[in-house]
Amino acid sequence: MPEARSAAGSGLNAYNGRLVHAHVILNPAAGRGAAARALDPIVREFRRQGWAVEAERTDHPGHGVALAAAAVRSRARCVVAVGGDGTVHEVANGLLRPATGGGGAQHAAPLLGVVPMGTGNDFAKLVGLYRHAPVRAVQGLVTARTAAFDVGHVLDEYFVNSAGIGFGAEVVRERNGMPGLSGFLSYLVPVLRAFARFRPPRLEVRASGFGETGYMMMVEICNGTTAGGSYRFAPAARPGDGRLDVCVVRRVSLARFLLAIPRVMRGTHGTMREVALFQTRRIMLRSLEGPLVLHLDGELREPAARECTVRVEPGRLNVLVAR
Repeated sequence: MPEARSAAGSGLNAYNGRLVHAHVILNPAAGRGAAARALDPIVREFRRQGWAVEAERTDHPGHGVALAAAAVRSRARCVVAVGGDGTVHEVANGLLRPATGGGGAQHAAPLLGVVPMGTGNDFAKLVGLYRHAPVRAVQGLVTARTAAFDVGHVLDEYFVNSAGIGFGAEVVRERNGMPGLSGFLSYLVPVLRAFARFRPPRLEVRASGFGETGYMMMVEICNGTTAGGSYRFAPAARPGDGRLDVCVVRRVSLARFLLAIPRVMRGTHGTMREVALFQTRRIMLRSLEGPLVLHLDGELREPAARECTVRVEPGRLNVLVAR
């Protein structure tokens, strides 16, 4: 289990008494519809554990942000995201938005819990709930400890697991165009298809102790160890260490690329000559050929900007971590 700093206090009692209420935000499309079918068992299990439950469903992209922000305003103490990494991304962004009441006082950010129902579920790995069925995940949440996780911030948006430019963003684009794939194939097939048409962009990358300009396959900026489900871009990353782990992959041939895939999956790619791994609190990315194309927690972003700065915000997200 990756190390993270404890949140204020050392357990659920840190939030003014025993936590007995879960505000559930569920993406009914997650898991190819499995999340919608799991709502009733999730609610029943929370109630069986003695918790009250309020459940809402998202119905369009970005809706999870609005629902989570509203939960903060209503002084929810625990918000549970039911879905994949995209759902977690939206809910976390809603929780991290400044929320003030009529008197101008800022509300404390609620705890974030996760019931993983996506394909990759990278964030679920950080909180000890990877491959947990919904009922088992609820059981893990009600006995969880609290921890303070770092988050990344770029272009007025937060990410909780990883952000990337270059090949990673192109894989997301390919995957979005193949919704019928599931399981491991939903990550491997887009990788192979993306490589066939991908042209490495010319980038400038600047961070403390690192600076490079050239054609790069990708720059992956990680808070967690994995991205894309099975790819261990940052095997040494810890979500509460106050730093982002960066993986830079320079332009490679097809043969080296095919060699790199299993090594990235094992987390042994750091010794390849085309790879640079380092930690930083802030990193500047500049595209020298056109507008940036990024992914944030696997969500595609295409701003008009050619330059951005990614920074870590230590300990911003209070998270439930299974014991």
